[in-house]
Amino acid sequence: MPYKETETVKLYYSIGEVSKMFGVNTSLIRFWEKEFDIIKPKKNKKGNRLFTQDDMDNFFIIYHLVKERGFTLEGAKMKLKDNKSGTESNVQVVKSLTRIKDFLLELKKEL
Repeated sequence: MPYKETETVKLYYSIGEVSKMFGVNTSLIRFWEKEFDIIKPKKNKKGNRLFTQDDMDNFFIIYHLVKERGFTLEGAKMKLKDNKSGTESNVQVVKSLTRIKDFLLELKKEL
């Protein structure tokens, strides 16, 4: 899973930071922004997108559905529409398991 949560939570993330965290091109981030109405970045005076932590959480859900579970964009939209809270719960479990896995791998290196 390319997504790597940062240790510090920022108020806003640039599109470059978002694309780097998910290991995807900035064009895909812009595309998902247009396709999914749950992504609502702010824009600064220059017109640069500024994504909030809520946007990051929504990107993680979209990434999980599309890239990891193989949903089509339409399938992911329907899943979010029909059962967003259940999907969010599943994603939180995946995040927790990923953190545990990373911790165990670090622990293994130290042994």
